Parts: sequence; structure tokens; C-alpha cells
Amino acid sequence: MPADPVVIGIGGDARGDDAAGLEVVRLLRGRLPPSVVLTESCGDPMHLVTAWNGARLAIVIDAVRSGVEPGTVHRGLPPHPGAGRHRSSHALGLTDAIALGQALGRLPHELVFFGVEGGDFALDAPVTPPVRAAIQETAEAVRQALR
Repeated sequence: MPADPVVIGIGGDARGDDAAGLEVVRLLRGRLPPSVVLTESCGDPMHLVTAWNGARLAIVIDAVRSGVEPGTVHRGLPPHPGAGRHRSSHALGLTDAIALGQALGRLPHELVFFGVEGGDFALDAPVTPPVRAAIQETAEAVRQALR
């Protein structure tokens, strides 16, 4: 039987809007059933594969850069590993973790992705107001997805 759902926030606190995924998870602490596992990650593919291994549902939140308005929330299936360059703000990202998970036979039963469009990823920058609002929106969307 698959394990309880896991919510994984990816990001880095020292890079402005890159903290979006982490901030969503932090906002959700204490607001979800105790059976939901909340995890923060720097985006290392092996950490992601380990965190979601055996889960019936994994929800992954990360900052992205696709060129649309900062604060836009993208929701749906993660990009296919063969789809080309990922939109993560990290050198290695979710598509790499998915490819690794496929190779190891360690993917969750269902994987849902929330990407928060970032605008400022500079070192020591604060999270920008549009992304701060998107963090709130994404946390609520994750709560709804888990119902």
C-alpha cells in the first residue's frame, strides 16, 4: 500500500524568490493532517527521489523562470524528463529527479507540480511582494489538492 502524501518545497533561502517552495511548506506546517509529510529540499535529485519514494501522492513546489509575470502560479504535471531544459531555478531540478526516479523505479504513484514564477533570484535578496502573494495562493491550492 502506498505511503501517506508528501509535500516537498524546493528552494534556497539566500536567493530571493528562490525560497518560494520552502516558504509554502513552512506556511503549511500545522495546517495539514499529521499524516501529510512536509519536507524542505535544496533540489538535489536524490533527496527528492528519497522523499517521495513510495508515496501515493507527492506535491512538489519550486520557483521557476519561464518569462511570465513574477507571482504567476503554474500547476499541473511536472515537465517530462525528455522535454528539454527544465524551468527550475536550480542547475539540477525536478526533471532530473524524475528521470532518476524512473531509472531507479522510485516514483510516487501521482506527482503534482506547483511552480511559482520568480523575478529576483539575487543573493541575499528578499522574497518579492508578487511571489509572497503567490506563496499564500499556492499554500491554499496545496491544501485543496490534499482534500
